[in-house]
Amino acid sequence: MKKRRRLKKKPVIILVVCIILIIGLIWFMTLFGAVSNSSHPVSFTVEEGETYYSIAPKLKEAGLIRSEFAYKLYIRLQSLNPLKEGNYNLNQNMDLRTLIHSLSGDETFFTDEISITFPEGRNVRQIASIIAENTNHTEEEVYTLLQDETYLNELIETYWFITDEVKNPDIYYSLEGYLLPDTYRFTSADVDLKELFKKMFDETETRLEDYRSSIEASGYTYHQILTIASMAELEASTTSDREMVARVFYNRLESNMALGSDVTTYYGAQVDMGSRDLYVSEINEENAYNTRVASSAGHLPVGPICNPGIDTILVSIQPAQNDYYYFVADKNKKVYFNETSSGHNQTIADLKEQGLWLTWE
Repeated sequence: MKKRRRLKKKPVIILVVCIILIIGLIWFMTLFGAVSNSSHPVSFTVEEGETYYSIAPKLKEAGLIRSEFAYKLYIRLQSLNPLKEGNYNLNQNMDLRTLIHSLSGDETFFTDEISITFPEGRNVRQIASIIAENTNHTEEEVYTLLQDETYLNELIETYWFITDEVKNPDIYYSLEGYLLPDTYRFTSADVDLKELFKKMFDETETRLEDYRSSIEASGYTYHQILTIASMAELEASTTSDREMVARVFYNRLESNMALGSDVTTYYGAQVDMGSRDLYVSEINEENAYNTRVASSAGHLPVGPICNPGIDTILVSIQPAQNDYYYFVADKNKKVYFNETSSGHNQTIADLKEQGLWLTWE
């Protein structure tokens, strides 16, 4: 009788052991899964000398992995590229496989990855068009996000170079100028718009960090410097000329002169440069951007008029001194500088006589 009771218990014990093993396996496998089912972008920095193993505690603290043990075990099973220092745009919805391949820079892993190039000098309207062409978002979605005050407040709290100045009601597009031109990679065309812009802002923060003290000592806010850089970006075609142009704008501001910049007048009229000449009514229109009207004397436009490249931004922080107050470019993009209005007018007359004066039909 005792023997028969032991035989009856064996199937039950085996079943219990199997259930425990299955539960344990399921639990263990969850350690390889994503921390969250929702998108929570995380900017993660790998410092010089760090390895895949040494960053495990940082990944856990950032909420990017469930278990350091599972992470290290997965690392041991992989053949990965050496870990490089730098900033990584990760997400709490990445499983271990995706996370580790993101850190390894394995481009072949992301079959849906997209690359978007934002050229220097494009305005928000043009950038919205680029985003619509390369992602599953519309231009209207871009404009809606730029009007979201809660989102703007989040940015102001996060980035030292974004301030309440972007919320001026006279500004056409709140983040004009702040979308740093470059080529950016994203995991897919479904990239969240906030994540897309975050990559731009993170890159800006990285590029500007060494110049922060110079910006603070310049006597101008970053918004004002960015506004000057955006004008210089469109007024000239080389970094050296743009630096000269930026100094001309500072000289005129400090002398309480109107900046007289055609590119601001075009932006104020919401006409793209090169599409046509402006009408007289547009040239004389009073708006927060037009620097060709007398009332603008000694004032900058309310904000940037395009998104300038990093080189233009840097040379606009504290450009080299010069005594010029006037400049003009010919149809071949050569820029001529003058100290006086009479010299400037003579240059214009010479360009017209030589057939070098630029006009748009």
